[in-house]
Amino acid sequence: MMRSCPQAEADDDEYAKFIKRMNPPRVVVDNEACENATVIWVDSINQHGVLLEVVQVLIDLKLTVKKAYISSDGRWFMAVFNVTDRDGDKVRDRGLISHIQKSLGTDACFFLKLRNSAGIREHTFIEMTGTDRPGLLSEICAVLANRNCNVVEAELWTHNSRVAAVVGVTDHATGRAVEDSDRLSAIEDLLCNVLKGDDDSSAATTSTLSAGRTHTERRLHQMMFRDRDYERGAGGRDDKSRRPQVSVMDCSEKDYSVIIVRSKDRPKLLFDTVCTLTDMQYAVFHGKADAGDEEAYQEYYIRHVDGHPISSEAER
Repeated sequence: MMRSCPQAEADDDEYAKFIKRMNPPRVVVDNEACENATVIWVDSINQHGVLLEVVQVLIDLKLTVKKAYISSDGRWFMAVFNVTDRDGDKVRDRGLISHIQKSLGTDACFFLKLRNSAGIREHTFIEMTGTDRPGLLSEICAVLANRNCNVVEAELWTHNSRVAAVVGVTDHATGRAVEDSDRLSAIEDLLCNVLKGDDDSSAATTSTLSAGRTHTERRLHQMMFRDRDYERGAGGRDDKSRRPQVSVMDCSEKDYSVIIVRSKDRPKLLFDTVCTLTDMQYAVFHGKADAGDEEAYQEYYIRHVDGHPISSEAER
């Protein structure tokens, strides 16, 4: 049996870092190429997740992506985005343009780490999934208050009677992160009991310090995906006429699959779609998105990071 060589793997990693240093991302912000949107061009080394990180930067800057074109070939990644600001106008603020160029011009593989390290706050973040019900948030806050924790921020998502939440807390006495492991363990146990609902064995809680914390919405996507909320019934309340239309064409002879999504446009739609594909370990090597007035259209040519097209069992 052939075994991998640690030294060879280390050399490969150093070579990859060298290639990135020699070919840093190139970012162009152009207000002349399109009549009603600012065009942002991004060229960089290709790596799984780079598309998500680029889209995440744009969304975090409150930009609306009207159109997108994505192409990756081997080691290289290229994407073009037509964006507007929160008022629907071109991006003309010089400070914001400079910020876009600096954010996207950093080595794409470290977008999240750089942005997080610049904004580290002394919070403890508690992540939880479980059964949704009326009054759940109030119960969660009551448990935390009883344990002398201040809730400084919270974001919750619900879908198909499931809930995922990321709650940032500090110690009431010190105003700093809660670091005592025994105290955190007790809080996690109490919250897990609250989230279980009617004997929900899948409820879960974890706590982390703020250093190195990933993007909140990114974590909620991952938590919902891990909880497999999409497999649960909607209890008869789901209006199928309002659901996105998703078509999957398996082109196995060409070693890729094509996904076409038609839906009503909404903020962060592109981010949510790319998050889902990334969580499922699919890489987009060609794609386009168009946020039309009546309908948003997305088309992606994808394959699994291991190289194979989408399988029928993986369709979601």
